[in-house]
Order: sequence, then structure tokens, then C-alpha cells
Amino acid sequence: MHSSLDGRTHPSRWRPKGAGTDWFEKIHDELGGDAWVIGRVTGSEFAKGKPYPASEAIFPRENWFAQRGAKTYGIVLDAEGKIGWGRSDIGGDPIVVVLTESVPDSHLAGLRGEGVSYIFAGTSEIDLALTLDILARELGVKRLLVEGGGIANGAFLRAGLIDEFNLILSPAIDGAKGAPFVFDSTEADSDRRAPITAMTLESTRELGGGVLLLRYLIKNDPQAVSR
Repeated sequence: MHSSLDGRTHPSRWRPKGAGTDWFEKIHDELGGDAWVIGRVTGSEFAKGKPYPASEAIFPRENWFAQRGAKTYGIVLDAEGKIGWGRSDIGGDPIVVVLTESVPDSHLAGLRGEGVSYIFAGTSEIDLALTLDILARELGVKRLLVEGGGIANGAFLRAGLIDEFNLILSPAIDGAKGAPFVFDSTEADSDRRAPITAMTLESTRELGGGVLLLRYLIKNDPQAVSR
């Protein structure tokens, strides 16, 4: 993730402007994940389509893949099936949507029609540990880059599924209400803490212009981890 000194993640709000904002994609490529994952709100920013129209088709609640064998996948958490994509990839990485079984068949028809892969990881709420199991088993994903927003990042953190944290820290400050944080939660999870037992600073790297790359290794309590 890339943040200001006060942990905010919308560079357009930072002051001074443009402080090290060109580093995210460079570090993303350097880390070399098999896939990257974002939440619904961030995913909506990449969507080009509208909600899918009604359909009489009925589909089994089974994982469906339009493409396998890609070098990198873009994973999007969309539990209720709200995003109409209008595209099948983001930056050349095929989209794989993580759904729950509660989504309507019309949404599945729309995803299939656009060549967007999807998996089911829960009945009404997404099970993140199950999501990782499916991605590893079906698509060979071993290294997943968790890249926001704050709600999605926080959910992975509280599930004990993050073992490494790479933070690009810019010499800028947001300093006002309303911007998302690197890690956040819904109201329902506001009192739930991550099962972290230790964090070790593995490396500190100066990227130039006062920008730092901090790499931490995270140790989670194995008894508290989802799976």
C-alpha cells in the first residue's frame, strides 16, 4: 500500500501535492504476485459497465473461469454482485470476481457474457480463507498482493491472512476527515482486533524524494487464524 504519513490513501488530498505518487505501480511489479486483490469500492473505480439486465437463465453456484493460465489475475471482492464490468481485464490481468451464493442469476449471466471469471466463497458473506484456497487450487495463486481499499485490507488482516506488509510512505499529510486509511473496518467489525503477535521490520529502503519503502514481516496467532 501507499500512504501519507497519517496513513491516508488518496494522493489527490495530500499536501504537498504529488509527493512520491509514481511509486505504487513500480513496487507492485517488483513484488511479483501471482494475483492482486481489491474490494468492491476500489473495484467499482475500474468498472466501465452498468448493472446487468434481468435474465431468465439459471446457473449452478459453481466456480466459472473464462480464462486460466494467466501470468497475473485481478481479484475483486464483490459479495452481492453489484459491479457491472464492461470489461474482462484490468491492465491486461483477467478479472476474477469473488461472490457469495446470494447473487442473482442475472449477474452471473452478465459476467459470463463479458468473459469475467467468478468464484463462490460463502453463502452470504465472503470467507477469505476459502477464497485463498480456491485461488491456489484452481488458478495456482501462491502469492497474493492485497491492495485495498482499507475495508478489504482490514478484513484480510483480522482474518490472520497477511504475513508481509509493504508500505510506501510519502512525505505528505492528508490531515482531514473523510479519506480512507490503509487498514479500516466496517462498523460491525470495529471492535474486532487482528490476531497479530509480532511485526518485524525486515528492510527500509529510500526511494528518493523522502519516500520510504518499509517491509514488515507479520506473525499471526495460529489459533486465531481463520483457516
